[in-house]
Amino acid sequence: MWKTRFSSMLTVLSVCASQSAFAAEAEACKLVRMADPGWSDIGATNAAAGIVLAALGYEQRVAHLSVPITFIGLKKGQIDIFLGNWMPAQKPLMEAQLKDGAFDILHANLVNAKFTLAVPRYVAAAGVKSFKDLARFADKFDSKIYGIETGAPANQNIKTMLDAKSYGLAGWKLVESSEQSMLSQVARKVAAKEWIVFLAWEPHLMNSSFQLTYLDGGDAYFGPNYGGASVNTLARKSYRAQCPNVGRLFSQLEFSVDMENKIINDVLAQKVDAKTAAARQLKLHPELLQAWLNGVKTRGGEDGLPAVKQVLGLN
Repeated sequence: MWKTRFSSMLTVLSVCASQSAFAAEAEACKLVRMADPGWSDIGATNAAAGIVLAALGYEQRVAHLSVPITFIGLKKGQIDIFLGNWMPAQKPLMEAQLKDGAFDILHANLVNAKFTLAVPRYVAAAGVKSFKDLARFADKFDSKIYGIETGAPANQNIKTMLDAKSYGLAGWKLVESSEQSMLSQVARKVAAKEWIVFLAWEPHLMNSSFQLTYLDGGDAYFGPNYGGASVNTLARKSYRAQCPNVGRLFSQLEFSVDMENKIINDVLAQKVDAKTAAARQLKLHPELLQAWLNGVKTRGGEDGLPAVKQVLGLN
């Protein structure tokens, strides 16, 4: 009898300790402030995160900010989470921030991504397969490289490359614009079979919309393996300690190139709402939720996995 009572007492104490630990998460943790530079892939991952957060009883607020402003927001505690730290493209911008302890890297939420310069396949077939091939065809390209929004770390890499006249690119210019404006320009050039070199990455719909070739030889500026990249989750300093439950979720949130490509395709090609597209993929891959929600609770202290599955209709 005493063993049964002792066991019951331990169970009660364990539950109380768990509830006490959970209760330590501040009320301010209920609102999760995130950033989106206007990139399709981060729109997709933010949407997936938002579905899970809502099911757990949290609120998500997404601010549309450039990467440099996002870093400032993290440093000042105005942004909690950023799912778009593409590395090594953002390395130069990151180094000083990390030395200052401006924010924390939680983990990589995506691996096997790509991020470097690309050309349409007909341009590659004509002899442009590497960075070192660009200068020979300066007139065909009008000595221009098309990038994304002003201030983007990838644009800074290109500017550094052009300032150094690397690969013989003396006199070349960077054309900065939004992601969608850049891709509209690519579409116009492709339709006319004209030449263009531009920033490209995967996951993204561009990989199926255009027949493109990633350029080799840009390791010094974009890393090896055609700009082989990983994408990290960043958090404001001490966020994981201050908001342990939701911090645990973001420390476990991982995606795949295939999953993101499908969400992006639904949004851009099929004109589906981002959260609807993300929910569709989560329903098709419930095994992801098992890993994401390991040890994660709802705001009320219940197991998180059943709550999210119920919202998605997976129970």
